[in-house]
Amino acid sequence: MTTQQARNYSGDIANPGLAREGVQRIEWAAREMPVMRQIRERFVKEQPFRGIRMTACLHVTSETANLILALRDGGADVRLTASNPLSTQDEVAAALAVEYGIATYAIKGESTETYNRHLEEAVGHRPHLTMDDGADVVALLHRGRRDLLEGIVGGTEETTTGVIRLKALAKQGKLEYPIVAVNEANTKHFFDNRYGTGQSTLDGIIRATNILFAGKNVVVCGYGWCGKGVAMRAKGLGAQVIVTEVEPLRALEAVMDGFRVMPIADAAPAGDIFITVTGDVNVIDRASFASMKSGAIMANSGHFDAEINLKALDEMAESRRALRPFVEEYRLMDGRALVVLAEGRLVNLGAAEGHPASVMDMSFANQALSAEYMVRESKNLKPDVYDVPKVIDDEVARLKLEAMGVRIDTLTEEQERYLNSWELGTD
Repeated sequence: MTTQQARNYSGDIANPGLAREGVQRIEWAAREMPVMRQIRERFVKEQPFRGIRMTACLHVTSETANLILALRDGGADVRLTASNPLSTQDEVAAALAVEYGIATYAIKGESTETYNRHLEEAVGHRPHLTMDDGADVVALLHRGRRDLLEGIVGGTEETTTGVIRLKALAKQGKLEYPIVAVNEANTKHFFDNRYGTGQSTLDGIIRATNILFAGKNVVVCGYGWCGKGVAMRAKGLGAQVIVTEVEPLRALEAVMDGFRVMPIADAAPAGDIFITVTGDVNVIDRASFASMKSGAIMANSGHFDAEINLKALDEMAESRRALRPFVEEYRLMDGRALVVLAEGRLVNLGAAEGHPASVMDMSFANQALSAEYMVRESKNLKPDVYDVPKVIDDEVARLKLEAMGVRIDTLTEEQERYLNSWELGTD
């Protein structure tokens, strides 16, 4: 990196001198992202985003960088801002800004004020398309920057939490442009949410604490796709897993999968490690803190830092201290000590590196293809939340299998006729 490069970049990053290290991380992730590589190669030729300005609010990681570069190579003018103050990899942000010319607004550990300023700066080029991980850009545009809504043709959303927010907005009739819920794609929640969150959440907890899971009582709050993955991986490491749920069908599934299911009030005294993955607020609350054993560890893998009621915990504590990076102890008035990881934010990104690149390969392939779909079809879509078209889901799965060297069968003409006819059946 030349001195001139270090000076001439757009955005707000921690240290431009980290750019070369960031390039190496981005290139390493690319080795495990063959689907994105194929999509990027096509985008270079077809230029589907020529003349399109995009604002992307995503976790600034090496995997995300490969998505952003594919969008740029497809003709987009992209601005990237962090979707979580703790998830940014500063060397990746530096590489994107300095080496690749992407306006990047992300600093690991940035304050809430800086985070909000970065959101404002990221929408400053009047985007045509938004790409969200938690719907923060959508919220900003619908609250404070409605002057920018007129030029927006559509968007995409990556997370369960973001989709919940968007559907609530649409239900109220207040959503101003169409958005594809990438989170709802089968190739997203089957793999990213289940295998990605399952592995990366435990990775974050282990990196932060160096704790042994075998023999521990692990309480998983929520049994959606993310919760299933966390419970599965914790069980695989020898933990005794307890699941808490509010939905009967999910609770029944957890029982059938071999887990103990009970209310959080009953789980609180038993748990050694608590992991929230619900997308809701105050899942672990004051009453739970009051009955937890001393030394209990709490971690969150839901999108926002609202699942563990840290305000209530702080009010109950007589002191707080950092024990290790991303590990904070709350000493309660009665002498018990409770531990919170990564400030209650996403533990897999705050204390580790997030999902493995091979999993994000499919999620970001969905993002890229859904953005292309939105640019092409936006005039035919009213403001609402849409599922990823099945043709995109199937294409991502096909490309992934191809990259893995896995071949599958195809239906014969006879089988096609049978499936498409009601006349055929038992003779």
